[in-house]
Amino acid sequence: MAEAFAKYHAPEFIEAYSAGSRPAEEVDSLAVFVMEEKSIPIDNSKPRNIDEIKGVSFDYVVTMGCEEECPVVATKRRIEWEIEDPRGKDIDTYRKVRDEIETKVMNLIEEIMAENIT
Repeated sequence: MAEAFAKYHAPEFIEAYSAGSRPAEEVDSLAVFVMEEKSIPIDNSKPRNIDEIKGVSFDYVVTMGCEEECPVVATKRRIEWEIEDPRGKDIDTYRKVRDEIETKVMNLIEEIMAENIT
């Protein structure tokens, strides 16, 4: 969701990647559904392993709760967002998490843009 929001809200400004240490086989169908409610399709996305994006130089790395393990990724700045994993929960939890992620992404975009203006 975070990658999709970053690409949606700042496509010319942000290059976003989403990856995990233990990615699912496919994008969660309820995540697809709640993102479609925002008219942001993620049904063609594929979960990636963090190893697939090694070698990419990052200015920011955002983690969303390192429950099992938090991979080491070279970055200028690491940000931790403790966000509930909605997997296995009801649709309202997915919506709450989606909205929380969108708010955090928007705030981060504003912060990054302000840093690059000064």
